[in-house]
Amino acid sequence: MRKNHAITRLSVGHACVDVYQGAVAALVPFFVAERAYSYAAVSGVVLAASVLSSVAQPLFGVLTDRRAVPWLLPVSTLLAGLGIALSGVSDSYAVTLAAVALSGVGVAAYHPESARVARAAAGGSHAAMGWFSLGGNLGFALAPLTVAAVVAVGGLRLTPLLLLPAVVSAALCLPVLRAERPRPRHGTAGPPAAGTDDTASFVRLSLAVVCRSVAFVGLGAFVSLYAAERMDGSRAAGTAALFLLYLGGAAGSVLGGALAGRWGRVRVSCWSYLLTAGSIAGLLLAPGPALYLFVALTSAGLYVPFSLQVTLGQDYLPSRVGTASGITLGLAVSVGGLISPLIGALADRTSLRTALTPLVLMPVLAWLLFRTLPEPVLPAPSGVTESDGDAPSRTS
Repeated sequence: MRKNHAITRLSVGHACVDVYQGAVAALVPFFVAERAYSYAAVSGVVLAASVLSSVAQPLFGVLTDRRAVPWLLPVSTLLAGLGIALSGVSDSYAVTLAAVALSGVGVAAYHPESARVARAAAGGSHAAMGWFSLGGNLGFALAPLTVAAVVAVGGLRLTPLLLLPAVVSAALCLPVLRAERPRPRHGTAGPPAAGTDDTASFVRLSLAVVCRSVAFVGLGAFVSLYAAERMDGSRAAGTAALFLLYLGGAAGSVLGGALAGRWGRVRVSCWSYLLTAGSIAGLLLAPGPALYLFVALTSAGLYVPFSLQVTLGQDYLPSRVGTASGITLGLAVSVGGLISPLIGALADRTSLRTALTPLVLMPVLAWLLFRTLPEPVLPAPSGVTESDGDAPSRTS
């Protein structure tokens, strides 16, 4: 299968899967409206989707480093969709938690192996990984609209219809998997990666990813409620804010790859996190509809480093690409859910604005951590390899 066709299929499949990550936050206003959930209760739903995903994602990464498990892509996609499809069928809070947790496990299983397959299919370049990440970011952006189109019409009882993107994604990935060549049991896709692991830099990168995740998931869980609160209780205003927060990923991922080709991944990520700190503060302080401008700036600031962090992690751990992908790609959008119950509890006791204010510090911490990171200097072999494909000069 031609490289461009494979990446296109994987990107669209990634979009379908990440609809389910965005769907958890998109369902929050409907849980509040139909079931009268408190802030703490809805943050518990976000936690349920995140906690198993956060624990399982690195484990699936280790698995994919040891052997190819391409069958995980269709299976994990269907699990992610099934969990969200079941989340609205019962009024039981425990059943809802179990359903979104099942979806979280599906998402966790999908990302490390899909990143490995995408890296192999694309020859390892930043630009191709940016397009792969773009697919996931578009899925996030479409999640509020998809959920609203289904649930706003007939309520939470129609969530089984949300299984459809999973079926589409599973069907799209099958031709790519059939075309993929077998690889050695131990190692990453294709020839063994050159270079040595820089574990210390990878740990600092991972901490920066955690800071980004706390800000991203915290805003994803509550920005729709915050916008609705600021706009006289308009649910449409909340959906628009969440859509805008996720939509920035479409431009951010591609823009990040282009900027990194000129200035390097570490420097571009530093600039992005400084922008994000200011824009989150503006989001919380801006009057009326002006908050949408800062939602857009926050989205851009959070998404520009997204695919750059993935390839940085792979370059810091060239012998464990699956593990690196599981942490940087998967945990970037799941581990923040572990903090969301604290935000919800604080919001119940004070106000939503007060509870969201600490999120301003998260991109500042990420910026400080990125300032300590080196730009990986990769060997330049005579032939084109995956590591060669990740060099900054190939991103433009």
